[in-house]
Amino acid sequence: MSFTETTIARWARLDELGPMDVHDLLKMRQDVFVLEQESLYQDIDGKDPEALHLLVRDAASGQLVGTIRLLGEPEAASARIGRVVIAQAGRGGGLGRKMMLAGIDKARELVPACTIHVSAQAHLENFYNSLGFETVSDVYLEDGIPHVDMIRRESAPG
Repeated sequence: MSFTETTIARWARLDELGPMDVHDLLKMRQDVFVLEQESLYQDIDGKDPEALHLLVRDAASGQLVGTIRLLGEPEAASARIGRVVIAQAGRGGGLGRKMMLAGIDKARELVPACTIHVSAQAHLENFYNSLGFETVSDVYLEDGIPHVDMIRRESAPG
């Protein structure tokens, strides 16, 4: 699907991705979360095979510029969006908002009327608030980075 004028996006399960897609996805998460943010944590946590992944690539170069992970929990009428990451070159142009809106739409497609959960880095709390998420926890440290738990209820605007 065309995501912006300069990007192409697609949803896929891990076993539907080619080897280079998996490589690019894991490399981007490592580059940003582990190296750039200097947070040593276990990114490969066993949840990727059960998740849907949104991969956003630059249409001209084919480079991965963003990705998110979506886990649906139909039995709990909930979904979880995580591992939201954008390459440095893709930041500042609204790509994160478009990716999150796509994640919200896909979560509601998979689990209608669901509550959507995110564990947000605390400095992004206002961004998630602007998407209809509300903070439901105090700030806590996760892998050395301040986070807050946030939810978006089915009735949230947008």
